[in-house]
Amino acid sequence: MAKKEHISETPATAFLRKHAVVFGEHPYAYEDKGGTSVSARELGVDEHAVVKTLVMEDDAAKPLIVLMHGDCKVSTKELARQIGCKKIEPCKPEVANRHTGFLVGGTSPFGTRKLLPVYVERSILDLPTIYINGGRRGYLVSLAPAELCRLLDVRPVEVALSER
Repeated sequence: MAKKEHISETPATAFLRKHAVVFGEHPYAYEDKGGTSVSARELGVDEHAVVKTLVMEDDAAKPLIVLMHGDCKVSTKELARQIGCKKIEPCKPEVANRHTGFLVGGTSPFGTRKLLPVYVERSILDLPTIYINGGRRGYLVSLAPAELCRLLDVRPVEVALSER
């Protein structure tokens, strides 16, 4: 019988276990700046079901998280309009790390250092299963998207731009 690869706990997986979430663990060979196309390829899943966790900030420099399909971009202009602020822009990596406690490329919406508002592309909630970062580069967890609503105060938005 093959030995299961041991995966050490992250703040994200500790959070999921604490809240009794059923999730799958999916380590893969991380490639710097490879993004969701690499993780989708390595895991053999549709990139649309891979959810990226993006740390952004509003015009008052207040941080927020946006969950987006791996094969889409965020319309920051539309997001700003939908949440009622002047502009939204991505945080610098060191600022994102300070807010979440995760390195860019390993950011999870679960177990963040600070409680941040979370905006989710509405169509993500319609998927049967999502693959989202488990708190470390090269490590995704799979779970039902309904868990996002149960565990996080998510606010659905429609801000996706196709990357294709």
